[in-house]
Amino acid sequence: MLTVLIATYNRQQIFGRALSSYCQLKPPKGGWKLVIVDNGSSDETKHLIHSFKDRLPLTYLFEPSRGKNAALNLGLGSVEGDLIVFSDDDTSPRPDWLIEMRRAADAHRSFSIFGGTVVAHWEMYPEDWIIQYVPLGPVFAVTDPSWEEGPTSPGSVFGANMAFRAEIIKAGYRFNVDIGPGRTCAMGSEIELNLRLAKAGFKAWHSKRAVVEHFIPKYRMRRSWILERASTFGREQYRLRDRYKYAKDKFSLGIPWQLAKALVRRGLLTGIALLGGDSRRKFRNLWSFYYLLGQAREARFDRRNRGGAAEANQAAN
Repeated sequence: MLTVLIATYNRQQIFGRALSSYCQLKPPKGGWKLVIVDNGSSDETKHLIHSFKDRLPLTYLFEPSRGKNAALNLGLGSVEGDLIVFSDDDTSPRPDWLIEMRRAADAHRSFSIFGGTVVAHWEMYPEDWIIQYVPLGPVFAVTDPSWEEGPTSPGSVFGANMAFRAEIIKAGYRFNVDIGPGRTCAMGSEIELNLRLAKAGFKAWHSKRAVVEHFIPKYRMRRSWILERASTFGREQYRLRDRYKYAKDKFSLGIPWQLAKALVRRGLLTGIALLGGDSRRKFRNLWSFYYLLGQAREARFDRRNRGGAAEANQAAN
């Protein structure tokens, strides 16, 4: 048996579309159940979920503390079976999704983390510049179609389509409640856990045939939203990786010197590109600038929080 676990917050209309697709799922060997954690929604999400109770093997839970990871951690207490499959409330699985995820887990016993394919379901077909210039993985959380079936890195397992063996949860691993949607750093919640698991020796496998479709609303195709996503991605990467790279660097106004210099340099290049250059060069420079700006924001936030913690420890001593 396996359990599908989803957290949701005020996504009534989009989630209804996703749940309808769950009604078309072919059951995997051993059966399945669906656990949905309502993360304090104020719309009609609860009534929507309950309207599917006669069509799905569904358990409803409510977590009032904001943060997707807090909701997922609550849901882990209600899972059953040897495999836990995660997805999102704006993602619709294809009918054989659980069959393929079950097949991958049964065929590759030495692997404990499984990531499937995530494809875009565009509300309206995107303009050419989005397809040509935008890094679709960080922005829209879709997987690279060139990835083949086989071992993969933990950073290539996306939360909209991933699975863990239950042994991971039994060993005490949980999501970090200080990161992810609903928290200060809105990205990286699943990757943060996957990186911890990789350090502990758990291996990841990419299941190419386990496919879900991630709904991309038209407002996310605006240039302003995409560039803000670059900033959010920069914050995620600083939190998960780059803070250690700058650990011995000097800081000015809470920002590592090397990062500050990179930001200024990229700002100058962006200005030059905007004055005269092709559209690809303009966008790529803007993307890089916003990415570094997000890193600088997270560096200041991290430095401020660490300084406050150090002062509190000194006062306690």
